Amino acid sequence: NQQKQNIFALSVIILSAKIAKSDGIVTKDEIEAFKDKFKIPSNEMNQVSKIFNEAKKSKFGYEKIADQIGTLFFDNKLLLEELLNNLFYIAEADGNISVNEIDFLKSIAHSFHLNKQDFQRIFHTRLQNNESDPYKVLSLNRDDSDSDIRKQWILLNKEHHPDNLVAKGMPQEFIDQANKELSAINLAYDKIKKYRGIN
Repeated sequence: NQQKQNIFALSVIILSAKIAKSDGIVTKDEIEAFKDKFKIPSNEMNQVSKIFNEAKKSKFGYEKIADQIGTLFFDNKLLLEELLNNLFYIAEADGNISVNEIDFLKSIAHSFHLNKQDFQRIFHTRLQNNESDPYKVLSLNRDDSDSDIRKQWILLNKEHHPDNLVAKGMPQEFIDQANKELSAINLAYDKIKKYRGIN
């Protein structure tokens, strides 16, 4: 278990550096976003910085690392989703997400065995409320019934509730992110109810 945790921590550093580099330049904002998301203890900062700086020299070579994480944590889809969510956070830090960054994130989602619907849900929960598609936020089709929509909303609420993540031993930065996801999920459900005239 400790070895899995060590591999996970190392992979997070490398994938964070690679996403920052994927649009050609690593900005100060992206480095700060990484530090903000993954609270690095001061006594480990030098070591983490060395790994990050080595990894950011190129955007290449991340596939095997992403594949390994996808395999190691195959039975923990929620952890993989939250890691992808945090990589989105780093990509967004410089003010916009480039096409290269989207392609990179899609590739990582594939390595994590997340499907297109999973990716779209994560992507749309990160958009501003007026830009997001509420059906994609809830992984729904537009012709789904009202009761199916409600069931899916309840399911996602349970899955992404911070208490659930705490119970599963998720890192604090993932729990913080889950609060934002939960807000997006609830906003999406409210929008759909309004569209459909559901009380």
